[in-house]
Amino acid sequence: MLKIGPYEFTSRLLLGTGKYPNFEIQKKAVEVSGAQILTFAVRRMNIFEANQPNFLEKIDLKKYKLLPNTAGAKTAEEAVRIARLAKASGLCDMVKVEVIGCDKTLLPDPVETLKASEILLEEGFIVLAYTSDDVVLARRLQEMGCHAVMPGASPIGSGQGIINPLNLKLIIEQSNVPIIVDAGIGSPADAAFAMELGADAVLLNTAVSAAKDPVKMAKAMKLAIEAGRLGYVAGRIPKKPYATASSPEEGLIFN
Repeated sequence: MLKIGPYEFTSRLLLGTGKYPNFEIQKKAVEVSGAQILTFAVRRMNIFEANQPNFLEKIDLKKYKLLPNTAGAKTAEEAVRIARLAKASGLCDMVKVEVIGCDKTLLPDPVETLKASEILLEEGFIVLAYTSDDVVLARRLQEMGCHAVMPGASPIGSGQGIINPLNLKLIIEQSNVPIIVDAGIGSPADAAFAMELGADAVLLNTAVSAAKDPVKMAKAMKLAIEAGRLGYVAGRIPKKPYATASSPEEGLIFN
């Protein structure tokens, strides 16, 4: 069971809702993914204008928990303003804090992320903080009271997968809140690897929405995350430098 703040979820896949070819494919992908948390950029939504196209109209909102994100924010002040706007819509009380510090790499600004998270926590938000794979920063966000920490596997939308598994492992080992690997996942293998490292969940968007067949990829990610989690809990065998026979040597018949 994935527990974030007061909420519990059986699915460990958080799915983004942007950049799908159309609303129908988006809806089908969401359904087959089994995701219970859907994230979206508040700045791309006309949440107060009923006459504007909105993916929320195509989805049964009773089945999902919405996770707005502050994508587009470059300062703590901007992120806080976006989060307040989302909360005022009445749709959600969770927020993914995302404050970008570099336009080329889209890596988060650590200082502004800490500031925004602190303010929103004081205001009663359930805060999930998007960060780099900085081990110390992840610990600071946790100690501050963030309900989940979301380190990137690699730059947003790059599809490079996990480029620094050591740091992710260290972040996971020192944490007592959910660690949700976010950004850079490109394939089911990447998602499974994140879960095998001990991550509590994976958030992805582009890997599904930009796939040749988003619906099939959504299902593949669902299965990969389930397999990775099960493998982690089961406990893999240790790696050895030499072969070990899998069959017993007793009872062998020699000529």
